[in-house]
Amino acid sequence: MNLKHIKAVAFDLDGTLVDSIPDLANAANAMRAHLGLPPLDPERIKSHVGDGIASLVHRAITDERHAEADGPAWERGYRFFVQHYREHLADQTTVYAGVRDGLGLLRALKLPLLVITNKSERLALPLLEQLDLRDPFSLVLGGDTLSEKKPSALPLQHACQVLGISPKELAMVGDSTNDVAAARAAGSAAIAVNYGYADAFTLGADLTLASIAELYDLMKNN
Repeated sequence: MNLKHIKAVAFDLDGTLVDSIPDLANAANAMRAHLGLPPLDPERIKSHVGDGIASLVHRAITDERHAEADGPAWERGYRFFVQHYREHLADQTTVYAGVRDGLGLLRALKLPLLVITNKSERLALPLLEQLDLRDPFSLVLGGDTLSEKKPSALPLQHACQVLGISPKELAMVGDSTNDVAAARAAGSAAIAVNYGYADAFTLGADLTLASIAELYDLMKNN
């Protein structure tokens, strides 16, 4: 795939830049204990990630992807989860191999880099800072930054407006159906990583990468 026309690259956060499952699972199980529920296997919690903290709390309480928890239980759980997770954002969360090198290579091409995540901005920003990953990104959009989040095209469209580029000049790199769907809706290039939380080859992306460092060779002009 020829990406030499791309003028900016957006990245999902969880499952693309960082593996946050250990800390999300710990927060989810601490919340379940607070609500008098037994712990879930981290792999179950991993399957519930991707649509933001509010959805994760519903799923972590019910252990079902499409069910909603009782209102008062969700409110208690949500408050506890956010407080616990904020205090332990980067205890066990790690940056994926190749991410720092890949971001450095892309910055050498003078390409604006941004994060578009469904994680709330008030959690995404401190997580990036604690992992020393904030500096490469000129813009960070969380799931609560705008009125809509992925799979809506709005975050990508907003980013393009801020950068003064067209959506077809933006590449969206992620690991989920939300990332690919948002890119499709916006008319941007959809790129999947094969090490994230979903089976990348089922996502229908334009391109699948083993490392974001591979983007450099696809985007450099010589």
